[in-house]
Amino acid sequence: MSGSSAGAGHVVVIGAGIAGLAAAHRLLDRGARVTVLEASDRVGGKLLPGEIAGVRVDLGAESMLARRPEAVALAREVGLADRLRPPATASASIWTRGALRPMPKGHVMGVPGTAAPLTGVLSDAGLARIERDAELPRTEVGDDVAVGEYVAARLGREVVDRLVEPLLGGVYAGDAYRISMRSAVPQLFQAARTHTSLTEAVREIQAKAAAQQQTGPVFMGIEGGVGRLPLAVAESVRGRGGEIVTQAQVDELRREPGGGWRVAAGDRVLHADAVVVAVPAPAAAGLLAAESPEAAAALRGVEYASMALVTLAYRRADVSLPDGSGFLVPPVDGRTIKASTFASQKWGWIADEDPDVVVLRTSVGRYAETEILQRADAELVEVSRHDLREATGLAAAPLETRVTRWTDGLPQYPVGHHARVARIREHVAKLPGLAVCGAQYDGVGIPACIASAYAAVDQLHGDLESKGAARSASVEGGGGRRVGVEELTANPVQSLHGGAGE
Repeated sequence: MSGSSAGAGHVVVIGAGIAGLAAAHRLLDRGARVTVLEASDRVGGKLLPGEIAGVRVDLGAESMLARRPEAVALAREVGLADRLRPPATASASIWTRGALRPMPKGHVMGVPGTAAPLTGVLSDAGLARIERDAELPRTEVGDDVAVGEYVAARLGREVVDRLVEPLLGGVYAGDAYRISMRSAVPQLFQAARTHTSLTEAVREIQAKAAAQQQTGPVFMGIEGGVGRLPLAVAESVRGRGGEIVTQAQVDELRREPGGGWRVAAGDRVLHADAVVVAVPAPAAAGLLAAESPEAAAALRGVEYASMALVTLAYRRADVSLPDGSGFLVPPVDGRTIKASTFASQKWGWIADEDPDVVVLRTSVGRYAETEILQRADAELVEVSRHDLREATGLAAAPLETRVTRWTDGLPQYPVGHHARVARIREHVAKLPGLAVCGAQYDGVGIPACIASAYAAVDQLHGDLESKGAARSASVEGGGGRRVGVEELTANPVQSLHGGAGE
């Protein structure tokens, strides 16, 4: 960054979701002067703390992967170390074929290594179809392939419809027959390129994971809700001199003739050495249209799924739930909800807040499902109660309900997503002092969004260093690492809507 004294470089971060806040936090670590501009009236994006019946809950993402380091490390850095909490239970169910059944073990995002663990979830014919995998000729995956398409060709559609689909739906609110295997389940994609048998590939992945002997919880929450994380990061940013401005819609982003960037937000005009764009794809496309129409065009092609979370509070005396953290629902069974989390059983701190209250939540809405989300809040509550009664026998009237709608909340990763992201980055790289981050690039989970923020900071460091800036080290660091999502298979209900953190 230009200037002669450490820390004088000014970086504007557009967007105060967890990615933007993480970028601001890392930039301050490196000595930059930081201004964060957020169009809405709050920080946090899809991480939203709330309350129901006097109990604190999350109204958005509710857990974060703990076996990636970024989210847990950031929480510790901003003073939440003593608030980190693992789930109280690691068991989950799947509501299929007319009953709640234990979630099968021994799979990678629903793809089994053997047929036996799927007994009860699949029909006898479906189980027999899995065994044929070893006899089939090789199925080429090419540059990319849809998860559902490939798995169905190897193991049959029943595996996809009753296990892969609800698991991927829990993470992406998407369609397994559209979702990219290369982007969504990269370790499975790589294994499929070197194995003829898919079940053999899964067993090899499992063997490698076992050899790593990872210990500790797979997922982590925060007492009071994961929604506390962005609030704590924002407080840290402000405490160290960073500025966060809400209700500041950025209208224009342009390069300045002498270098740097002009950022206009209403009546406010900022001049920055560098800019991090940390907003969802449609907003990012609008900001980049003038300076990089090619990147903007690629961003406009990113599709999103909308969903709603229905949170319900009951008197404990009126509720008797099955064990575990909740259940997933295959769309093929024709139910309205796609999952339910038994929040008071999953998180001990929720149960402790009021022992006489039980909190549950359900989710509705997937990619291209528009009708259900057009219903009134009261209707979404009723369909949730209906499905909960069918699944668990819960017939009591709730004490209180809340419906939280996440319109265009989760970016979709269809076949070819990696190529789209590569095009975006190729064009953005032509603009020194500009970087992008968020859920639409390399993962929707909280750690992935934080990693993308750190990678954006790294990119700015490289841009400015190449210009011979005297203080390029002020944005040095990052270290966002890309890892697969094999950890998500440990308990799929834990990962349910744990992401989308622009």
